[in-house]
Amino acid sequence: MGAMSHGENNGRGAPGMPVAVEAGPAEEPTTVLGPVEDRNLRQLPVLPLNDVVLFPSMVAPLVINTQRSMKLAEDISAGDRLFIAVLQREGDVPDDKVVPSQLHPTGCIARLIRMLRFPDDTLRILVQGQHRCRLGAFEDGAVPYLRAAFTTLKDETGDGIAMEALARNASQRFQDVITLSPTLPEELKVALFNIDDPAKLSDLIAANLPMPLGDRQGLLETISVRGRLETITVLLNREREVLKLGNEIQTRVSATFSKSQREYFLREQLKQIRTELGESDQQSGDQQALRKRVEEARMPEEARAVAEKELGRLSTIPSVSPEYGVIRTYLDWLVDLPWHRRTDDRLDLAAARRVLDDDHYGLAKIKDRILEFLAVLKLRKNLKGPILCFAGPPGVGKTSLGQSIAHALGRKFVRMSLGGVHDEAEIRGHRRTYIGALPGRIVQGLRRAGTRNPVFMLDEIDKVGQDFRGDPSSALLEVLDPEQNHAFQDHYLDVSFDLSQVLFITTANILDTIPPPLRDRMEVLEIAGYTLREKLHIARRHLVPKQIVEHGLRPSMLRFPDAAVEGIVTGYTREAGVRNLEREIASICRKAARNVAGGRARRIAVDAARLRAWLGPRRFEPESAERHAPPGVSTGLAWTPTGGDILFVEATAMPGKGRIVLTGLLGDVMKESAQAAVSFVRSRAGQFGMAADYMEKNDLHIHVPAGAIPKDGPSAGLAIVTALVSMLTKRPVPPDLAMTGEITLRGRVMPVGGIKEKVLAAARAGIRRLLVPTKNGDDLREVPADIRKTLAVRRVRDIDTALHWIFPGS
Repeated sequence: MGAMSHGENNGRGAPGMPVAVEAGPAEEPTTVLGPVEDRNLRQLPVLPLNDVVLFPSMVAPLVINTQRSMKLAEDISAGDRLFIAVLQREGDVPDDKVVPSQLHPTGCIARLIRMLRFPDDTLRILVQGQHRCRLGAFEDGAVPYLRAAFTTLKDETGDGIAMEALARNASQRFQDVITLSPTLPEELKVALFNIDDPAKLSDLIAANLPMPLGDRQGLLETISVRGRLETITVLLNREREVLKLGNEIQTRVSATFSKSQREYFLREQLKQIRTELGESDQQSGDQQALRKRVEEARMPEEARAVAEKELGRLSTIPSVSPEYGVIRTYLDWLVDLPWHRRTDDRLDLAAARRVLDDDHYGLAKIKDRILEFLAVLKLRKNLKGPILCFAGPPGVGKTSLGQSIAHALGRKFVRMSLGGVHDEAEIRGHRRTYIGALPGRIVQGLRRAGTRNPVFMLDEIDKVGQDFRGDPSSALLEVLDPEQNHAFQDHYLDVSFDLSQVLFITTANILDTIPPPLRDRMEVLEIAGYTLREKLHIARRHLVPKQIVEHGLRPSMLRFPDAAVEGIVTGYTREAGVRNLEREIASICRKAARNVAGGRARRIAVDAARLRAWLGPRRFEPESAERHAPPGVSTGLAWTPTGGDILFVEATAMPGKGRIVLTGLLGDVMKESAQAAVSFVRSRAGQFGMAADYMEKNDLHIHVPAGAIPKDGPSAGLAIVTALVSMLTKRPVPPDLAMTGEITLRGRVMPVGGIKEKVLAAARAGIRRLLVPTKNGDDLREVPADIRKTLAVRRVRDIDTALHWIFPGS
């Protein structure tokens, strides 16, 4: 840029290009020059221009920043305001260094309209072209700027019709160019409509059409209007084709612009906007870290698409918005889930067997089932996890057994208690529309485990509730179904997660409270309870060493012989499990620790005397051993949630009117069994020594002690018949004999459930002989062999056979 240049336009035209319009009134009326002789003007100041060609009627702003040109502007502003604007041949020469030979011979006489001085020591002038002129001789030395003689050039016009055709064609082409060009203002079309003179039309188009300075200077030097219009038409056609092709190229480029490139530019723009707004870069850094975590999570396609969508939403939301925290929390849950992380299973069957045997004594059936699962998994890698249910009384080690299974398999262990759960959302999660929504506890457990194939224990599944908030047991149907849980959907995540590799283990005390559809999905493994021998082994191998360590003792300080453990089991606990046994052992360890800490003893051996001194009198005595039962009393067997137990049935008669009284908090089923027993006995009245009018003169009272404990079930029918017959025949039932079985009016003895639990309870109570239904014979094989050896078990098909065995010789 030289010392003289045109200024910026008014925002309508191309940058750096003045807008040419019809010359109108300025601050002073525009003077139209005639021949030079008429104005007595022989010379005018010459202003060199380095990047603009001034045409007649063209208004243009110019910037002056050299002392010579400033002097020129000041002198003409004080005079007639006329000067000659001429284009330099070389644009990089400062105007104060320009000599006449460096100027084009043809220029434009211009008039100064306005002049403004700026603080940066430059002048802004607004000028308007008047006439073409040809430079003559230059004046030498009179003034510091160039002055030259000139000759005005008059336009040469042609015939009317041809000129009009050229003018119309040029006007139409220029309108097309204005429409296609993004830099030419629409106001130029208005100017075109208001020009009738072909010469002025050609100058207007030449001043505004983009072209090189050389072509523009050539049009200024062309006197022939027709020649100018022909040249302009060629340039207009070329410019129109260039603009059309440029628009087509832009359209194709926009269509093929890749999505990733558009996103990149949009993100950069958004970044700049946030920077201008003063938002912290912390948000951008968090989003980049989150995007990296999404890529590393190796999600399935469905979850990946959802994560990408939420990431896009997150990038458009300010960090102070509540929605930002909701989306961020959701994405954290998605990326933290173990979509592909899993632990390698330990497929060494022998090592797994050792782990199970070290952690638990007995439980052969359950250990075999776990080893079978391992064997199949070793042969078939992608095995769906079975759904196991450990059913048994409290304290038998159901939960700890699940931990041992996880240890044996080399998997992570997760436990979830279902006791008292009433809300379905605890399983499936809350929908994200709720404030404070979270995934269900299944998904939370998997996130906590960090693997997709943990051992997942659902504890107390028989205690799941149900209310207006939903039915959690129904939600568990999908979780515990191997055919469905490969696409488990949590309400919060709203994407599928594969649970088929999870080994689900449930625990329950009572199977009856589990809904049938849910129970049908589980493989039930019952743990009836432990025998005395098993409890001795468990105490010796696990409970006693554990409590000695927890109470700060050493094995040498406290000796726990088997006789002491057996004394605790038989005299201070009566349970199927070992929970109370552990409490009593802990009580003894506390007292031993007190003696050792107090210096009263250094080594303590627990014997019978210490048991009585530290634990008090025996709380339980074998029921059968203490009873020398009179006639009318029999011993039955019952199944309870804590294992099995014995119960006594007492029958007596008194003068009355034939009423039957049943007491002992009996349930409906047990009352019906008592009614059936009475009816059977009355049908055999003659055999039992009953007079024909016995029931008309006497009332019968049947009572089952421990009246505060509810009792129900059909298995006491045989014991009730036995008590009635014993009362009528005045013959006592042997105290070491117990029985179970449902009866019919025809005298049949029907099979019952819970045989293993009942047999173990009989052994704990000191029973030596048992009567069981014939069809329950196979159930006896589940009873440990050492217990079967201590009992004489008789299988009976009908009541007559049972009575002959109870009352021999009758």
